[in-house]
Amino acid sequence: MQVTAFTKRLYYFLGAWFVINLLQSIFTNLHSDEAYYALYAQHMAWGYFDHPPMVAVLIKISSLFFSGNLGVRFMTVVLQLFTLMLTWRLIDDEKADNKKVTLFFILSAAPFMFAAYGFITTPDAPLLFFTALFLFLYKQFLNDKSWNLVIFLGIAIAGLVYSKYQASLVVGLVLLSNLKLLWRGKAWASIGVALLLVFPHIYWQIDNHFPSFQYHLIGRAGGFQWRFLLEYLPNQLAVFNPFVLGAVVFVLIKFRPADLFERALFFMIVGFIAFFWIMGMRGHVEPHWTIASVIPMIILLYRKSQENAGLNKYIYKVILPSLVLLFIARVALATNLLPPKTGFGDKEKKVKAIESVAGDLPVIFTGSFQNPSEYIFYTRKQATVISSLDSRQSQFDIYQFEKEWNNKPAFICANVPGKSQHYNINGVEFDGFKTDSLQTVNRVKIDFALKKNDVQMGRLLILDCTFANMYNYDINFRHHQFPVKVQMALIQKKNVILTPVKLLAPIKKIRSGETIHRYMLVRIPNVPHGEYSLGVTLTTSLSSALNGRFYKVTI
Repeated sequence: MQVTAFTKRLYYFLGAWFVINLLQSIFTNLHSDEAYYALYAQHMAWGYFDHPPMVAVLIKISSLFFSGNLGVRFMTVVLQLFTLMLTWRLIDDEKADNKKVTLFFILSAAPFMFAAYGFITTPDAPLLFFTALFLFLYKQFLNDKSWNLVIFLGIAIAGLVYSKYQASLVVGLVLLSNLKLLWRGKAWASIGVALLLVFPHIYWQIDNHFPSFQYHLIGRAGGFQWRFLLEYLPNQLAVFNPFVLGAVVFVLIKFRPADLFERALFFMIVGFIAFFWIMGMRGHVEPHWTIASVIPMIILLYRKSQENAGLNKYIYKVILPSLVLLFIARVALATNLLPPKTGFGDKEKKVKAIESVAGDLPVIFTGSFQNPSEYIFYTRKQATVISSLDSRQSQFDIYQFEKEWNNKPAFICANVPGKSQHYNINGVEFDGFKTDSLQTVNRVKIDFALKKNDVQMGRLLILDCTFANMYNYDINFRHHQFPVKVQMALIQKKNVILTPVKLLAPIKKIRSGETIHRYMLVRIPNVPHGEYSLGVTLTTSLSSALNGRFYKVTI
């Protein structure tokens, strides 16, 4: 790039952007999810329960140079500079000058979540970089289908997949915008290169029974609720800045794509927004899932503002002043003024309070996977979460740290009636108790067959159940601290109904590696008519575990 006056301004803006994000990353408390991703980086793998491994790679590299917040965020700060540079190259304005550089940075700073992913480390940060890289290479590929570009396109697609599963939408929408690519051998060659590079992740998914796909495609489905559809657009306004999104809608209506590249940008914006709005029919949609479409938004707003004086004026008179809101949000984050429920609260104080009671004992949490992640990050000591039917599974269900602490002392950080004590340490309140012998049952597998999917209230079911102990130690159903009960569970949305069962032969112990059969009798309880998920669970004072398959039934 030739060093001209406007190029110097570009570098000045990039330098200022870097310094601002660097300071923001230092002074802003880690988000709860960042502590979780930091745990990924301590156990490098080709995949994780929730996401592909690119976020772990970023944190691992950051941790080689820094500790604390920068040990998680430094590479994210750096990566966004490259995202901006690629986006600027995608604009491809031969008449660029100082004023246009300023315009570009106004448009880049205005989308709130794009600014946030310049200092908060989540899988969205590398997703944005590889989206920009993919579009940059695709734009060249339209005019130059050399084998070098084929290979680099394949690498970019692999980078997208290793970042986040929205990669399929980025690539799919571009293909949809230019169907002739389906008859281009070199386009398929790029996909082939990507598949070759992504194979280790695919193998990891197969080896771990596709946990990510089961979670995202099945586990997150919450059923239809009007609020999921109604909250979607307001959430998108918050993600992109209502003034930016309004301008984007104007561009989509007012203009038509000038070429195949712009057509891809149109398809990405409309496709992302429409796809996830439709997904709102099956459950809650996280607002930031559409963030990859921000790159096409910035490019199109810049380009069309050069063709439409009214849009250009709108950017300076409406979008530019909205940066005041972004400034206020940044100050609130850096000074820790946001409420704890946002995920940016003072976690270290809470963690240190728990540590003062637990000492060197491993800490067992129930409920949120963020709690043990934060505990491990700030104390560098052992912790895990025991998932249950009323909480989601997580990477901890793959790690299974609790196996190492069986029949050993631990601190249970949970409200267990009759056992837990309430603590108030320097204003931090929590419940818990010390056990001299931990026992968990989440890795016992239960299998049974259900002949009918329509069942009547009050009906007596006879189920032939198989219990397989996958632990390398025995499970004692009469454990002095954590005795085990077999129960039937009915789940409707987030409501879990547990029903006692009668075993025709009692279970005292299941030895390590042993599989036993038991017939059990259970009566369908008096519940509201509707659709439920029915399964069998092992329950202790810690949780009712997800031990096997649940069947869809109508009561």
